[in-house]
This record gives sequence, C-alpha cells and structure tokens, in this order.
Amino acid sequence: MSDYDVVVIGAGPVGENAADYAHRAGLSVALVEAERVGGECSYWACIPSKALLRTPKAVAEARRLPGVTAEFDPKEVFARRDYFTSRGDDSSQAEWVSSTGITLVRGWGRLIGERTVQVGDEVLRARHAVVLATGSVPVRPPIPGVDQVRTWGSREATSAEAAPPRLGVLGGGVVGCEMAQAYARLGSQVTMLVRATLLPSVEPVGGERVAEALRAEGVDVRLGTGLDAVAPAGDAIALTVGDETIEVDELLLATGRKPNSADIGLDTVGLSPGSAVEIDDSGLALGDWLYAVGDVTGRAPLTHMGKYQARIAGAAIAARVAGHPVDSSPWGEHAATADHVAVPQVVFTDPEVAHVGRTAAQAREAGLSVREVSLDIAVAGSSLQADGYSGKAVMVVDTAREVLVGVTFVGQDVAELLHSATVAVVGEVPLARLWHAVPSFPTISEVWLRLLEAYRS
Repeated sequence: MSDYDVVVIGAGPVGENAADYAHRAGLSVALVEAERVGGECSYWACIPSKALLRTPKAVAEARRLPGVTAEFDPKEVFARRDYFTSRGDDSSQAEWVSSTGITLVRGWGRLIGERTVQVGDEVLRARHAVVLATGSVPVRPPIPGVDQVRTWGSREATSAEAAPPRLGVLGGGVVGCEMAQAYARLGSQVTMLVRATLLPSVEPVGGERVAEALRAEGVDVRLGTGLDAVAPAGDAIALTVGDETIEVDELLLATGRKPNSADIGLDTVGLSPGSAVEIDDSGLALGDWLYAVGDVTGRAPLTHMGKYQARIAGAAIAARVAGHPVDSSPWGEHAATADHVAVPQVVFTDPEVAHVGRTAAQAREAGLSVREVSLDIAVAGSSLQADGYSGKAVMVVDTAREVLVGVTFVGQDVAELLHSATVAVVGEVPLARLWHAVPSFPTISEVWLRLLEAYRS
C-alpha cells in the first residue's frame, strides 16, 4: 500500500489539471491512467479532429479570395494529424507528469472503499481526497444488426489512415457535423442520418447554416431521419432507411457519450455505477474526500469545462486540507458557477458555430424575460475576410437586468470572437457599459457595435 495526500483516477487534461493544482499547493499526488497520459482529447477527440478539419478549411477559406487557387493533399492532412497525436506515443506527457513531482501509476484504477484505490496489484491510499476524472464513453444505439457490422466511433473517425469512399454518419451533434465535413473534404461521399436537426443545443441558425454548407459540398444531409437496421453487404455495410437501402464503406455512430463510471468501484462507496457522479460546485461528490471532475459528472462535458472544474476542485482540496475557508458562493474561488450559465463552445465546421450561455429558448424556459437580437454579420471586417462573407450573430438579453445571457456567432473565423462574449456573459457586463467597449476597425468584432445598435433601436 502506498499513501498519498490525493489520488486522481484519469490522466487526461482534466485529471492532469486536478493533480497539478493539488500538487502546487504542496500535496503529494498519484495520477492513475489506464491508457494514454493526455487522454481522449489529446489522441482521439479535440486535437486530431481539429487537425483533420484545419487544412481543408484553410484551403476553402483561401478560395473565397479573388485570384487565389489552392489545393491540398489528403495524405498530408493525415500526416499532420499524426504529428499532433504523436502517433499515440504519450511519453512526452508522461515526462511532464514526472517532472512536476506527481507520481504516475499505470493501470486501471477503481475504488475499493473509502479513500482507497486499487490499480492492478497495487493499493493507493489517499489521506485527503480521491478525484474521479475518468471521462466519458460513446453511447451505442440499439439498432437491429449494429453489432454484426464494423462501426466507427469518434476514436476510429479521428484515427483512420484514409478517407473511405462512402461514409455514413448517424447523428447531428458536434462530432457528426465536424466529421461529416472533414471526410467530405478529404474525399468521402457522406450520408448523414439525423433524427431531428443539426446541433440542437445551439440557436437554430447554427444548425441551419451548417446544414446548408454541408449540402453545398455534396453531403446528403437527411434531417428527421432515423436508421432502421444495419447489415453486412460483402465488404460494405447496408443501411436500411425506411424503404431505402444505402451502402457505405464505414458507419460513424455519432450518437453521444455517457459518463465513464461503470467500472470504477462506485458501488463500494454507495454510489451507482454507470451514472453521472453528482457533485457540488466545488467538485465534492461524497463526504469530505471523494471529488469528481469533467465528463464523468455529466456537467458541461467539454474539455475546457472539465479543466475549469479540475482547477476549482484542486484548489478546494488544498483549502480544506489547510483548514482555510472554501468560497463556494456563486462565482467564488471554489465554485464552478460557469457550468450552469456560461458554457462556451465552438463547433469547428465551416461555417464555425461559436456560442456561450443560454439560447433564447433556454432563457425563456428558465423564466427570464429576454429579448433576442439577430442580424447578419455584415461589417467591414467580414467583407475583407472573404468575398461574399455570410454570417449571423445572435445575442440574448435579460431585459430586467440589461445584461447578456447568451451569444451565438455563425460564420467564417468567428471562433476568436467567442471569448469576448464569454467575458460579457460571465461578468454580467451592463449593456450601457458594453457600449463603451469599442471594437477595432476593420475587424469582424465590429458586429458587437451592430448588435448593440440594433438593441437600442
């Protein structure tokens, strides 16, 4: 048995942050990882997916300028992806862990009782806290025949060596949209089957503009359409959609994710395996010792939000160990308040969809009196960015307080506008004061002035 102040299960970006913040406070930390240090985001999700998207997107953007011709080699796109994922070699990230003084323990970690974690034949005892940072796993839909064919999840989609001639995509969330566009531009004929609409958690204009762009690039986007059955068809896969059969070479199941909590020993401490681990805003899940951060909590399942929770939990652990007050009041040092009202996210399609806070519908459901301002992004900065620039901006204002509760941008190169919106939402900046935040000319940020003018009119 080895004793540490803190034991963190899961060495993805979220677990690394929790371990780092606890260790910076002078606590001894063991970091447990069953796969690769750096986790899902580094090797199978955020990083490789954006690498696959970036080159085709840059070429498409260049072509929107007069006099520019541009091409790309798909093989070089996959090679660049491999560079960013180090071909699965996590040695550099493992070296970082060791260089900090954190102890890396390889193997599957599971609770076997209070403050106790087993990793293979080794037992780790936490004097103060165990932190669960085990992430999430794909949801596999119960479609007849799906277990009799090979399928892609997000891991297979981001680690493929080449684009299949025909790709089926089931699902219209972020993974489905991004991978449909990436592979269409890399050479696949893509068919998307989506039960409702694209990107249902953002303002409707986001999904509508992405659907238009995908269709313009030859993607067969079928909204309000489910997949009835799947069957082998030689080396291909036959998809039954109503009375129609569609053959594809690979099928991506982009049907969501769930907390990875089925086999981490939750039952040994009275919690339910397979469920989201409920936490308070400081990350505390049970008693004064069990914390959880990131996707395993089911709260704001995004890498950057998990890292935010981890920073807060690490600081809260350190404060409690030292006997210092824990400020878990809204927006306090030890409260993950943004999880509830100010979650930012970028969908890296072309057009990009960047949003933070509540949609107008979500704000009204929460009982807020809101006014929605929606307008085209048509400013000098956007005109210079691309010929025929087409974009949309939406802001949702709480009229009782005259502050922003949600902002959405859709268009080329809008991702870098998002943090300004996030600051405005988190800071609850009064619109009267926001009026004095003058956007630089000529940038796409000029849209902020147009939004405020529209609200005043």
